[in-house]
Amino acid sequence: MTNTDTADIAGTVAQVAALARAGSELVRITVDRAEAAAAVPHIRDQLAARGVNVPLIGDFHYIGHTLLSEHPACAEALAKYRINPGNVGFGAKKDRQFAQIIEIAARNGKAVRIGGNWGSLDGELLTRLMDENANSSAPRDAREVTREALIRSVLLSAARAEELGLPREKIILSAKVSAVQDLIAVYAELGRRADYALHLGLTEAGMGSKGIVASSAALGVLLQQGVGDTIRVSLTPEPGGDRTTEVKVAQEILQTMGFRTFVPLVAACPGCGRTTSTVFQELARDVQTHIGARMPEWKKLYPGVETLNVAVMGCIVNGPGESKHADIGISLPGTGEAPTAPVFVDGKKVATLRGPTLVDDFKAMVEDYVARRFGAGERDAAE
Repeated sequence: MTNTDTADIAGTVAQVAALARAGSELVRITVDRAEAAAAVPHIRDQLAARGVNVPLIGDFHYIGHTLLSEHPACAEALAKYRINPGNVGFGAKKDRQFAQIIEIAARNGKAVRIGGNWGSLDGELLTRLMDENANSSAPRDAREVTREALIRSVLLSAARAEELGLPREKIILSAKVSAVQDLIAVYAELGRRADYALHLGLTEAGMGSKGIVASSAALGVLLQQGVGDTIRVSLTPEPGGDRTTEVKVAQEILQTMGFRTFVPLVAACPGCGRTTSTVFQELARDVQTHIGARMPEWKKLYPGVETLNVAVMGCIVNGPGESKHADIGISLPGTGEAPTAPVFVDGKKVATLRGPTLVDDFKAMVEDYVARRFGAGERDAAE
């Protein structure tokens, strides 16, 4: 999701394009006022002019019904609307405003994500369930009742959306909370009770390693259980930080679990007392940076290159074995070892590198391997 002011067309276009280049397959933008809604079709058009065709999702709260009604070009330009059953409307207006959004979506053939959130639950529903629980002969924990309210909120809204004419395949549900165990419990139950596409995400995950670890733990468990169709990693960025970090983390979760492949993997040992030299660390960093820089061109030239597996190891203990398991790997000398670095390609030793050009020599070998394995010549020969 972008964090720009959507009314800032140029800024939003730049950030959406950056997210798309990083690999985001859907991008959500805030639509919170008339100026933002008016900007949406221009954002869509400018992205298309750049060759960026990533679907845009409009994030609506409180006045989505008004913005979509008064800005039909916005309603048409978006691929999906995200609405929150906890604030789509209040009191007598809630049903009418919800229906208004759903009818606009159905008329335009758009999908709708009905996204409940722990922090903005339907107050009336939660109060009713809490009262029922208090009067029960076997009352449940308040936290469990709150989770049930969140689940029931999105399920009731989804059923109502279908009644209003939105096809089931156009409905996506999410029920986000900020605690890992709560998220797992909510989505496991939602997956059991619902036959809708589910969007996973730990909301307000936090900054840095805390947010990354929490999101990975929660999403990893659910994905392993077969729950979830789309995911988002919600990280609080450093001031001026790179928004694309969210995308990279989401990709790495899927790739490390073996569900999707996005970029080549570089395996590297953590280092220990046997690896007092920093050469292997520097080489691992340089190879990872080199691959990242080359991927835009490699993807065009070498279909399947994202499956490449490279190993950069730091001593003789696991180095040769790990390097043999990789597509191409190098085992650098550890403390007290001979200053040579055997290189393995497809499990066989093919060269021994040494000296000040070692890093550049290995990167050149990676380039050569990519061209040979994923280039047109090998594909033609295979055919």
